[in-house]
Amino acid sequence: MYRFLWKGIIRDRNRSLLPVLVVTIGVFAVVFSSGFIEGTLDNMIRTTADFQTGHLKVMTRAYLNNEEQKPNDLALLESDALQEKLTKDFSGVEWTPRIFFGGLLDIPDRNGETKAQGPVSGTAYDLLSPGSREAERIGLQQSLVSGHGIQRPDEIIISYDFADRYQVHPGDTVTFFGSTMYGSMSFANYTVAGVARFGIAQLDRGAVILDISDARLLLDMDNAASELFGFLPGNLYDSEQAERIKESFNRQHTAETDEYTPVMVQLADQDFMGQMLAYMDVVSLAIVILLVFALAIVLWNAGILSSIRRYNEFGVRLAMGEEKKHIYRTLLVESLFIGIIGSVVGTTLGVALCYYLQDHGIDYSAMMDSVNMMIDPVLHARVTRQLYFIGFIPGVLSMFIGSALAGTAIYRRNTAMLFKELD
Repeated sequence: MYRFLWKGIIRDRNRSLLPVLVVTIGVFAVVFSSGFIEGTLDNMIRTTADFQTGHLKVMTRAYLNNEEQKPNDLALLESDALQEKLTKDFSGVEWTPRIFFGGLLDIPDRNGETKAQGPVSGTAYDLLSPGSREAERIGLQQSLVSGHGIQRPDEIIISYDFADRYQVHPGDTVTFFGSTMYGSMSFANYTVAGVARFGIAQLDRGAVILDISDARLLLDMDNAASELFGFLPGNLYDSEQAERIKESFNRQHTAETDEYTPVMVQLADQDFMGQMLAYMDVVSLAIVILLVFALAIVLWNAGILSSIRRYNEFGVRLAMGEEKKHIYRTLLVESLFIGIIGSVVGTTLGVALCYYLQDHGIDYSAMMDSVNMMIDPVLHARVTRQLYFIGFIPGVLSMFIGSALAGTAIYRRNTAMLFKELD
């Protein structure tokens, strides 16, 4: 019987094509939406971690209490030894030092006189050490509008909007004025290696990038760092794993009362990210549930309408001597076949598109010029295990229930009225 029903579905397109298309489109929408929501959440976490918080972060207790001010006078000392210890204690976690600083950038004219000055917010990354992944992590190479990345000491990267405003080009010499971690004045000349546009307004308006060795020399921070960033294996944030590492590290320093004692925090502890992640999880779950519920109603109705259209067919089959329960059973089996076919095709298309967007993404940086938030301007999707089965819940179950409800009309079919209806 099953083989016969399968052939009927494949060969009779007038009966099966529309229901299969409805199921396919609905399942595709649910699968793709779910993957896209997960990818959007991942984008937010990844961008925030890469530029602001890391998956884990180590700093002094005093620095943590004044973190918004980025006080380098409270920075970590002997950071290289601490970084080596962290790498040994927590294998698989990548640790990297960063220094945050601010100051004034002086742009000279051809005679060496000051042509313009502008305030800048600087970040020093470990860009020149062998094996460092910092340039890749912040997307420096892809962000360059002109010039090249930092390849040697005394080079600086300037943000696009700042360079455009003050007419700075690769190869120009600029002077940075600031203060050391001890409060004394410091200045140094740098060659502009390149101009970068991150697509993030907060960075593009006035950010500069140095190698950490130059920043340590400029700010008198030998073997020191503002913060040590930690990134979990695969650069994927896992809140439970991060919490275990944080608690293990902090237990080692609970007996110390010095304000320069290192302390670790994880991403969820910073900038209200814990509340934001919890809120986003609830919102994404609610959206997916609404999509599944809406699709279930649509497919339920599609199953009912598809069965009602075959009312006369059921009458003819009854007149030919077929039992009502057999017709009802074949109707349910057909609905299962149609639901499975549509769910498989819709899931395949949805997962395939999610895979594509996971690797390539959609660039919408042109819409982000006026947004002052650390948001990745490339939208990605993420393929998760739930994408492979979430579409089958409404795709198969709702179609089956709709057909089951509509099929009850078979038992109310009056065969004696058949010829009168056909006349």
